[in-house]
Amino acid sequence: QVQLVESGGGLVQPGESLRLSCTASGITMRLWTMGWYRQAPGKQRELVASITPSGNTNYADSVKGRFTISRDNTKNTIYLQMSTLMPEDTAVYYCNTPTVAFSWGQGTQVTVSS
Repeated sequence: QVQLVESGGGLVQPGESLRLSCTASGITMRLWTMGWYRQAPGKQRELVASITPSGNTNYADSVKGRFTISRDNTKNTIYLQMSTLMPEDTAVYYCNTPTVAFSWGQGTQVTVSS
């Protein structure tokens, strides 16, 4: 059974940074294109970043230049480095494949507020 576990969220002020982690059990993440999603209150879940097995990345326009997705295959983990955070980045962040191949994890809350 595949389990995705997100961590690293928190409360930060605008302009600050956070790094999120997503660790998987039951799959070898390096074989999959993986992505980070977020869901803000009252909004649909959206894909904000993805990374292919070869390391190619793609970003939503709203986070391009501020967020960086990466992976550590030795730890079966992907990361989302978030910089210059803005209040509109406030959301619960999840990882999954772009096709939502696996059950959702519990997510990690990111709150950007002064």
